[in-house]
Amino acid sequence: MRPIDLRSDTVTQPSPEMRAAMGSAEVGDDVLERDPTLARLEERVADLLGMEAALWVPSGCMGNLIGLMLHLLRGDRFLAPAQAHVLGSELGTGAWLAGGMPEALAWEGGPGRPTPAQVTRAAGSPGPYYTLRTTLLCLENTHNFAGGTVTSAAEHQALVAAAKAAGLAVHLDGARLWHAAAALGAPLAALTEGVDTVQVCLSKGLGAPMGSLLCGTKPALAEARRLRKMLGGGVRQGGVMGAAGLVALDYLPRIAEDHAKTRRLAEGLRGFGIPAPQPETNILLVPVPDARAAVGALEAAGVRTLPVGPAIRFIAHRDLAMADIEEALRRIEPLARHLGG
Repeated sequence: MRPIDLRSDTVTQPSPEMRAAMGSAEVGDDVLERDPTLARLEERVADLLGMEAALWVPSGCMGNLIGLMLHLLRGDRFLAPAQAHVLGSELGTGAWLAGGMPEALAWEGGPGRPTPAQVTRAAGSPGPYYTLRTTLLCLENTHNFAGGTVTSAAEHQALVAAAKAAGLAVHLDGARLWHAAAALGAPLAALTEGVDTVQVCLSKGLGAPMGSLLCGTKPALAEARRLRKMLGGGVRQGGVMGAAGLVALDYLPRIAEDHAKTRRLAEGLRGFGIPAPQPETNILLVPVPDARAAVGALEAAGVRTLPVGPAIRFIAHRDLAMADIEEALRRIEPLARHLGG
């Protein structure tokens, strides 16, 4: 029985077109100079996001870390929505390497979202030299552990305005910003307006084997390039990965198909009596009585998922067709009683 892998949209395999592009990529030493294919990728992503410049990095974790390092001095506090990736999924690098003190903001604005008023309150006002200083707001769109929830352009702009009024820089973890734009029918640049830096990922949903891009102003990205080298992210013939990223971007018009697959999965689960919420994008979190037991039962049935707190997480992606979703539902139906149905 072939497993149906719904653990993440990072499990995708490079397509034949992507492998061919990687094999024939024009390359150069990206440490000594600029690799020409990486340069094309960086320029294309910066243009898509409405930013001055972009820098390819091996991973989203490194992209977020460099973003934080650009904005924080040792001991500065940074704000982020509760359960944001930079708080719980990057092994404390925001504190360890960027030197920041994280503070989580409750979701008063909806799942995965603080309110502008919260940002204003949390930022506070400058005090004496011996008081804690808050200098940065980190946002996440879509918010993974809230269930792939989306921050609209209007909400984004209000949060950025509150941050700027309080004197904060803004970094956006846009690992799945592509999915937010597709869900909203909005241009990517509308969801980055006003931010100082943004990280977007090529291996989440778009099918590249690795790579993210950090975008910002040209001066900030010149310093980011130095920080990337310090962190071991300087690559030589990076055009092999750059070519994969360029092909991955061609999947952007099809992102909505993955949202549709996830909606169909949720609909099918509800038909079995399983309390699946209506997903906003390609991530579905389903609360169950025992998440680890549920994941094990699904694995035995050939459906691969992950536990996220008291829920199991399903993520649809480009390597799964709608027929695979239907097959997954057929395999899940006999387990519905054990999953809360």
